[in-house]
Amino acid sequence: MAFSLYEATIPSYRQILASVGGLLGKAEAYCAEKKLAEDEIIQARLAPDMLPFAYQVKSTAVHSLGAIEGLRKGVFSPDTTPPPQTFSALRSKIADTLAALESIDAAEIDAFLGRDMRFAFGDRQMNFTAENFLLSFSQPNFYFHATTAYGILRWKGLPIGKRDFAGRVRINT
Repeated sequence: MAFSLYEATIPSYRQILASVGGLLGKAEAYCAEKKLAEDEIIQARLAPDMLPFAYQVKSTAVHSLGAIEGLRKGVFSPDTTPPPQTFSALRSKIADTLAALESIDAAEIDAFLGRDMRFAFGDRQMNFTAENFLLSFSQPNFYFHATTAYGILRWKGLPIGKRDFAGRVRINT
């Protein structure tokens, strides 16, 4: 089977983003049950020098759909806008990202193979091929932020497990 950049990225982005959406619902319900302000979760961080939960969730969108948008332009720069500050706004961000990813044509993504791609952030520049950008930069960042968001929720006491993170796996039917 030939390598498909689409199959190596988009289905997994969709799988984990759907899980992140589910985790947001569980976090909101947990806050209501425990009578916690949303900010108890939204602003939570695992370490003082780490960015908060809301940033971690936003970054899953940045390193999935944002990465694809970067491929389309030939350059990716991190989104430095503040993250959404409510569960509702975070859920909307994830839902919008999922909808956009679902509308992407596989042929478009596969056509990026071998194309030049640049990461640019201030004075920092890194050159990639499209596939190396997605597979060695954006995809690891995507999983890092999804895992960190999950870790924050576990740390805050949510009764969630690996299935909540992995979501719906793609099995043969």
